[in-house]
Amino acid sequence: MAAMEELPEGPAEEPQEELAQEELAQELAQELAHAEVLELFQAALARLVQDPLLCDLPPQVTAEEIGSQVALEYGQAMTVRVCKADGETVPVVVVQNASVLELKKALRRHFQLRQARQGGVQHLSWKYIWRTYHLTYAGEKLADDRKKLREYGIRNRDEVCFIKKLRK
Repeated sequence: MAAMEELPEGPAEEPQEELAQEELAQELAQELAHAEVLELFQAALARLVQDPLLCDLPPQVTAEEIGSQVALEYGQAMTVRVCKADGETVPVVVVQNASVLELKKALRRHFQLRQARQGGVQHLSWKYIWRTYHLTYAGEKLADDRKKLREYGIRNRDEVCFIKKLRK
């Protein structure tokens, strides 16, 4: 059998490792701190929100909200107005072929963002909410979470209502 030559270890690898560490340290020194990047990102978002297409978004906008607004403009999404028991109407953006579950998730996200911006109650029990209330459209309960909104006849700018469930 042929003897395998052993590769030298030690001194030959150490300078390469040191160079790699030095390069990494230089890259890190050139990188911005997280707070600085976040500040730049927020400033860019604020400039973006000045666009006429996005002007009705809040100043502390998220990338998700911008994506929803653009999808709405291109006809890939629709606005469903959710009417609460106190008379407040909440506009929620969902994709065109959204299911009832996706509408519920979008509604939850809307309230989470609103609470984060305005303060107030930090936690809502959505399990309790869906156990106590249901959504209705034209008098029909949206009972099946897997069913598409289209199957219930819900289109862009239609109104869905929160109705308190009756005790059995």
